[in-house]
Amino acid sequence: MVHVLSSRVLLRPTDPERSRAFYGEALGLQIYREFGTGPERGTVYFLGGGFLEVSGRSEAPPAPGMQLWIQVADATAAYEELRAKGVEVLREPRREPWGLVEMWLADPDGVRIAVVEVPADHPLRYRP
Repeated sequence: MVHVLSSRVLLRPTDPERSRAFYGEALGLQIYREFGTGPERGTVYFLGGGFLEVSGRSEAPPAPGMQLWIQVADATAAYEELRAKGVEVLREPRREPWGLVEMWLADPDGVRIAVVEVPADHPLRYRP
């Protein structure tokens, strides 16, 4: 087995500046580090327990099945904040049959993003 020390999702957007504005300004992800210069420079964002790197450029949007899962403390508050920033929400937060509260949006290239709240009564929550 390979001993994994760190990991990140690599995203090659069709318009790097537009994607940096979406992830950094609209979603408010904090920057971990930046590298390089120019429009295709790299920006690595904190993504909870991992990282999202937006760097380079692609002629085509990322793989159609690619999705991100982002956990937040309060999906309704996240919804209100994102709507206030003009982010298009594909589906408002609602409790799913499996117990999670999910809201869906998409980045500028159509990468679908699940914004998820784990309610206090859900088994994923730690309970002593």
